[in-house]
Amino acid sequence: MKTIVTHNSSFHADDVFAVATIILSLPPESEYTVVRTRDPKVISDADYAIDVGGIYDPEKKRFDHHQTGGAGKRQNGIPYASFGLVWKEYGDQVSENVDVAKIIEEKLVMFIDALDNGVEISSSIFEDIRPYTISDYLYSYWIDQNVSDEEVDLIFHRVVSMAKDLIVREKKKIAKIIEEGEIVEDIYLQSEDKKIIVLDKHLAWGRTMAEKPEPLFVVYPSLNKGLWNVKAVRKNINSFEIRASFPASWSGKTMEDLSEVSGIKGAFFCHKNLFLAVADSKEGAISLAKKALEN
Repeated sequence: MKTIVTHNSSFHADDVFAVATIILSLPPESEYTVVRTRDPKVISDADYAIDVGGIYDPEKKRFDHHQTGGAGKRQNGIPYASFGLVWKEYGDQVSENVDVAKIIEEKLVMFIDALDNGVEISSSIFEDIRPYTISDYLYSYWIDQNVSDEEVDLIFHRVVSMAKDLIVREKKKIAKIIEEGEIVEDIYLQSEDKKIIVLDKHLAWGRTMAEKPEPLFVVYPSLNKGLWNVKAVRKNINSFEIRASFPASWSGKTMEDLSEVSGIKGAFFCHKNLFLAVADSKEGAISLAKKALEN
């Protein structure tokens, strides 16, 4: 029986996800218990101490960052919180792939660590509007602040289960994206026209295409059977800014109206923001992309 200790009272995304990662790192069918306390004796006797105890020593399975001087920073300046310290030790094992672990670190772990350390990593464009974060989601489980410690512990265990599920789903999803990205890479290399990349099945192409300088549009089957999408490539995977757009005269047009203005038979739809068009055939989608390049 492994004992995992973290602090009691209020919880944060940091300790929730750190505990979830420890549990996922244990062998299948392992028996464990999670204890929420600040009792020094219980902390000292525990197999793992997470976000409590004032010690960072991975060999002793101690993962706190509240001690004087903290527990270090990443090269980009984001300090480690307990989730990051645990992920640094067990992320590769939990992810079963170092590339997957790295993307989860960038996508999830760094944000939670920054938030826990009071470090701003983004700014609001609209006054008084901010993103709804994973921490907001966790806190939604704790509706009444005036509940007993026992009830808070039950809520904590519930959100740890949610965090475990999220990590498992992310690792599967990212592994799939990496696998499909390799297929897209091969298609890109074999394409004569690298401005318009044509995929014969639905693949995760966004990250791979954003890393290449030439692609402007990608043609691929729509999830709506019988239709084909042609979508503009983003300048950056983390940005909505696109490298090329469809003609302004196509904005919001559908079916006959779009076919007339584009001159493409079978044109089905163009998004009003000009980053996506749809046709009723692969050839029609390719023609839409080529027509857009002419303009």
